[in-house]
Amino acid sequence: MLVIVCYDVNTETKEGRRRLRRVAKLCESTGQRVQKSVFECQIDLAQMETLERKLLAEINDQQDCLRIYRLPETRGSEVREYGHFKATDFDAPLVL
Repeated sequence: MLVIVCYDVNTETKEGRRRLRRVAKLCESTGQRVQKSVFECQIDLAQMETLERKLLAEINDQQDCLRIYRLPETRGSEVREYGHFKATDFDAPLVL
C-alpha cells in the first residue's frame, strides 16, 4: 500500500531540531522524500504500524504535528505529479 507521511516539528529549540532529524531519518529509512516534510512509503500494514509507533515515540504531541495517509493500491489514478520532481516507481524494473 502507498502511505504518505507528513510532519511539522517545532524547531525553535535544540531538542526540537534533534527531533526533526530523528523523524526525517525514520521516514528516509522507509520511503522517499517528495517534499521537505512529506514522504511516500510503499509498505505493508505491519511496516506502517511499526513506522507509526516509532514516529509517535519521537514527536512531541504538544508541539509537533504528524499525519499518516493510507492510500488504495491503485497508485496511478490517485497520485498526480507536476513539476521537476520524478518519483521512483518501486514496481518498475531496477535496470533501465
